[in-house]
This record gives sequence, structure tokens and C-alpha cells, in this order.
Amino acid sequence: MSFESEQTNNDNQINNIFIGYDPKEHVAYEVCRYSLLKHSSIPLQITPINQSILRQQNHYWRERNNLESTEFSFTRFLTPFLADYKGWAMFVDCDFLYLDDIKKLFDLVDDKYAVMCVQHDYTPKETIKMDGVVQTVYPRKNWSSMVLYNCGHVKNKILTPEVVNRESGAFLHRFSWLEDDEIGSVPFVWNFLVGHNRVVDGDSGTYPKAIHYTLGGPWFEAWKDCEFGDLWLKELEECEKAKEQEKLVE
Repeated sequence: MSFESEQTNNDNQINNIFIGYDPKEHVAYEVCRYSLLKHSSIPLQITPINQSILRQQNHYWRERNNLESTEFSFTRFLTPFLADYKGWAMFVDCDFLYLDDIKKLFDLVDDKYAVMCVQHDYTPKETIKMDGVVQTVYPRKNWSSMVLYNCGHVKNKILTPEVVNRESGAFLHRFSWLEDDEIGSVPFVWNFLVGHNRVVDGDSGTYPKAIHYTLGGPWFEAWKDCEFGDLWLKELEECEKAKEQEKLVE
């Protein structure tokens, strides 16, 4: 694949991470990527899932409908294909901020599962999303926003470009190609939904390791004062300074 990617060092151990990319949320992608690299104790290969590139490569051709709030609503399910159906890989929406070492999440993988994710029981109260798109409600909502894929699992080989371009949103977002016992669970703190999940005083196990600004993040004017928005804005400042330092080195 000719996607942009990066590796943090020359170690042979590489963990593939695919981040959903949408041009209108470019800054969210940059901050998500930066926060992953900042906290990681292992080498990472980070790849943006960019719909325009997938179309150029003839891997994605379905027409966009009015219910798709981002360009990666469906392309996310190409993760096993993009990883050549080998090893484990993670997909994550771009509206995440990482506060802890991603190695701790990768340490939880279990080869008996085809996928692993936070199994939210979530029904949004809002009828309109952050960018004016109609909010849809369906079983397993937000499960697909951060997924660890066992790319070599026989069931995930179903996720070919032909299937991803043809099947419905319901089929894909509900993991309908899998049996229930093929879906593993990870702690909710790795996909902490702002406005839904809560930090319990005195319980460190409820503090987010990855914040998901699913309702809207500080990169949108209307959401600058959202919960945990100050953490994202601080990370943005760090990210911009790091980019300036890179330019100076060059």
C-alpha cells in the first residue's frame, strides 16, 4: 500500500495503527497521531486511512450517503486488507486523544478473538452530530470507533474491498460477519466517550487512557469548551511546537 506511514525507530517489532482521516478534521488526525507517538514505548507504524487515496487505488468506490458523518465511515473496515491480513492492527477514529502507552492496550490481545473493542452500551441523546449530520442509533454503536483486528483470523478475510464497498452500514458496524464469542472486550477507558462515560472520584480505573470526543471536539468552534477539551488544546499546542522544531532541524 502506498499510504503515508511512519516508524518511530528501527526495532523489528512494529504495531500497525490505522487512523481514520477526513480533510475537514485534519488537525484532529494530527493530534491523535501525536498523542499516540508521545506516549508509546513501542515502535508504531501509523497510517491514515485516506478515502481519496483508496479511490485512486481502486480499493474503494462506493457512493457516499447523507448518513456518513466522516470519510472513513466505511473505509475503516478495510483495516485487515490494508494490513495484508497479517498480525494484529488497530483502527481508531481521528477524534481520539491518547493519555497512556498504547502498548498496554496491545498487551491485552488474545488470538482466540477476531476483533477486540470497548463494548459500549450507548444510546446518544443528541439527534444531530457535531457537524450537522443526523445522529443514527443502532446496536453496538461506537464499537467500531476503536477496534483491534486479528487480521489473520479466517473470519476477517471476509472483509475484502468488494464486501466493504457492497455491504450495509448495519452489517459492518454491528460486526455481523462475526459470532458474538469472536468479539473480545477491552476496558472502557481505552475508548472513553466524552459525555457518556464518567470518572469516579477515588477510582483510578475509571480515568481515561484514550478520550473519544464522539459528540464534538475542540477543533470545532461550538465544542471548544467540552469536557476534557483543555487536554486536547494543550496537546495541540505541543504538537504544533514539535512540528516547528522538526522544521528547524531540517
